[in-house]
Amino acid sequence: MSRRVVVTGVGLVSPLGIGTDPTWESLVAGRSGASKITRFDASDFAVQIAAEVKGFDASDWIEPKEVKKFDLFVHYALAASTMALERSGLEITEENATRVGVVLGSGIGGFPLIERQHSTLLDRGPKRVSPFFIPGAIINMCSGLVSIRTGAKGPNMATCTACSTSAHAIADSLLYIRHGYADAIIAGGSEAVITPMPLAGFASMRALSTRNDEPERASRPWDKDRDGFVIGEGAGIVILEEMEHAKERGAPILAEVLGFGMSSDAYHISAPSEDADGAIRVIQNALDDASLNPEDVDYINAHGTATPAGDIVETRAVKGVFKDHAKKVMVSSTKSMSGHLLGAAGGFEFGVVVQALVNGVVPPTINLDEPDAENDLDYVPHTAREADLKVALTNSFGFGGTNGCLAVGRVDR
Repeated sequence: MSRRVVVTGVGLVSPLGIGTDPTWESLVAGRSGASKITRFDASDFAVQIAAEVKGFDASDWIEPKEVKKFDLFVHYALAASTMALERSGLEITEENATRVGVVLGSGIGGFPLIERQHSTLLDRGPKRVSPFFIPGAIINMCSGLVSIRTGAKGPNMATCTACSTSAHAIADSLLYIRHGYADAIIAGGSEAVITPMPLAGFASMRALSTRNDEPERASRPWDKDRDGFVIGEGAGIVILEEMEHAKERGAPILAEVLGFGMSSDAYHISAPSEDADGAIRVIQNALDDASLNPEDVDYINAHGTATPAGDIVETRAVKGVFKDHAKKVMVSSTKSMSGHLLGAAGGFEFGVVVQALVNGVVPPTINLDEPDAENDLDYVPHTAREADLKVALTNSFGFGGTNGCLAVGRVDR
């Protein structure tokens, strides 16, 4: 019999707050984390807005002398992992260390550090490039450093599947625990690429909103005036445990991971297939893995980036899977408030879904003033909604046509 997997801790670092509770309070209040970019002078860029993490001090989570050795996405991962472990109460000891793993990912990795070291190379020569540059910027350093600092000696790996990254990290972790490779795993992802090159690259693709004069209203999933996503940053990390392991130590069981799905569009490097084939299959795969029927699902935390093509495809996917139930299930996009956390989005939104199940509240889709004709589901516009939530899904779709869907359940359902 497959081992059941539960969530015992959630750690969130986001443009809406540093910590799970502040982030959740902002989501329920319908506050946007978007603003004018402050990290660098973006006045010459077509896009001048982003959802930045504000007030974060890396030295609160790592010794000051160590801060400059690692990129910001690693700092966020350390902070969110610490928060998740504290909420979980999981202590990693010599006795259990080999049974605790770390699976964290990032979609892009250490771009701020790469840009700084590239400038050093050009301005001061190769001998002045830091010996910490490579280990400080590589994607698996968030999982590596969390393992080093916590003493977790079980499975240690990093995922990198664009915007599905941390959803896949949680799915992989679910499998490892189900099959007995670990009893607990620190899982999720982190991202921090609000820097000139990524911004210019996404802007050149015309993927980003250019509503520079109204940053808080720029992320508009399903709205007829949507014009792209708002780039965000942060980390979403959870503690997953085998259910009996969690019960034995008296852990707070927040939710159960019921199942997951993966699929590929096999269609285009950045655009979703118009028939929603990959999205339909990934949702159905998650339902099948969790032994759920469409009518069992109360809420879907959508990928919902506010791109013109992507939002319609996701609506088509929900209709394709849920049929008559499609207009009864609540669907919302928290990216309307947090912006798009890229590789951290799946972990962040998984954590949000856990909070929704615990609190019985569905966070809203803000800025949805007038949906276009085909987007006609219940997107929970503007205002959070109390609901008796038992089962929820969270969707993550990435460049390259990679898709992930996680099914989560309330433990007393």
